[in-house]
Amino acid sequence: MSLISVGGEVDLANADLLAAFIAGNCRPGDELVFDLAGLSFMDCSGVNVLVRCARQAAGVRLAEARGGPARLLEALRMHVHDTVEQALAARPTSWRRS
Repeated sequence: MSLISVGGEVDLANADLLAAFIAGNCRPGDELVFDLAGLSFMDCSGVNVLVRCARQAAGVRLAEARGGPARLLEALRMHVHDTVEQALAARPTSWRRS
């Protein structure tokens, strides 16, 4: 299992950097937990990174999103745990296409 903390802004200008970091530090089949407490902004490019990761990982869990990123993830019906501890203890979410 890998815990990845994401902070600042994730948008079209830098989403590829997040994707490259994840690809370089996680293996296909890993379970990923994203700590989003430090994330102040995310657009659909950031969401796309999370979804692509989920398709390659054994599962993904999101934790501690606030403000705009939390509203975006909620609108997309992507479950966000209140704490990292809850996310680590939970079953992973799979967003694979059926």
